[in-house]
Amino acid sequence: MLMIATPAFAGDCEVCIKVIDDVRENMTKTESKDKPSIEAALGKYCKKKDNGPRERKICYYIDPIKRDVAHPISLGMPSKKVCERMNKSNPEICTVKFPVKTEKMEKKDIKKLRVKQLKAILADRGVECNGCLEKDEFIAMVQATEHLASIDEL
Repeated sequence: MLMIATPAFAGDCEVCIKVIDDVRENMTKTESKDKPSIEAALGKYCKKKDNGPRERKICYYIDPIKRDVAHPISLGMPSKKVCERMNKSNPEICTVKFPVKTEKMEKKDIKKLRVKQLKAILADRGVECNGCLEKDEFIAMVQATEHLASIDEL
């Protein structure tokens, strides 16, 4: 059974995997075997203006180590493995994550999130839940700050 990591299911390194997949998508088969072409493709991808803040952050981490990134890509290593390998030299690479989209979630769906995820949503919105102890309090705060959803979420 073949499983392909997508940003929705990747968990760790989700933004890194997306960036590597996007770079591979824009290359021909022969270019994907050539290290200088891969480095050029990484540079071209990172210079795009329409990249989101998380993609730009990954580019910031990848830029100094383009050559180290290009080698496993040229060997055909899966994106998840490339990101895990980069994570060994720079542990921040896999900490970059996409925000959890909550604008269309019902309360029952938000209840399924962990407290850590709820805290992350509030942090993305610039809100602290002082005095929140129970999960229900965090859920209420997430719903109350729905109007502060970041531009990335929308």
